[in-house]
Amino acid sequence: AGLTTRGWPVRTRTPLDGAILPAKRIIAFYGNPLSKRMGILGQIPPDSMLARLDAIAAEWQAADSATPVQPALHLVAVVASADPGKDGKYRLRMDSALIEKVYGWAQRKHALLFLDVQPGLSSVMEELPRLTRFLQRPDVHLGIDPEFNMRNLRDSVAPGKQIGVLTSTEINFAVQFLAGLVEEKHLPPKVLVRHRFREPMVRNAKKIALDPHVQVVMHMDGWGGPAIKYGSYRRY
Repeated sequence: AGLTTRGWPVRTRTPLDGAILPAKRIIAFYGNPLSKRMGILGQIPPDSMLARLDAIAAEWQAADSATPVQPALHLVAVVASADPGKDGKYRLRMDSALIEKVYGWAQRKHALLFLDVQPGLSSVMEELPRLTRFLQRPDVHLGIDPEFNMRNLRDSVAPGKQIGVLTSTEINFAVQFLAGLVEEKHLPPKVLVRHRFREPMVRNAKKIALDPHVQVVMHMDGWGGPAIKYGSYRRY
């Protein structure tokens, strides 16, 4: 597109040993095996999906041979729902068996696993402890989706009716939660991905408290064509 990336790698303290960024480029396939609408993880059989991940990773490696590619699978482990459920939280938690299955797929390709949380009317604080047994593994990381975090809106609505909001308070909780696991279990730094295709989706971003044990990523390309994505990246 004739554009260059300025300001990357981000100027910060030297990453801790075992940190993935900025030394590697993460190439992740997203979705949930129970849904064909959410992404490639559920659209084609696992063997075909993993073969395609290999092919896409090879394309990126060829495009930039100086930056090693790190493949990953990004599983939506807490899925926002239009159904309130028994507890009225508008989210569906994937069971441990499904998470283990996708983790097994990732291990076949020496890939990372990201567990993505769409809180609905639940909260980051409520959902993360349940994922501890997975997040304490060195190759499992975290994603949080503000689009389906509805509790911070003025009027409580079901996911999908309005774009949700994630606050710096919630992000800081996640950072501290992950940092605690890293220190307690002597793990390499975790990656925390927040999807953000509109500026208001993350509130008070400048108040996010950084920690060397957690590499915080704003994931910008969740919606729209290239022009919209480039414009969003430049703006915020």
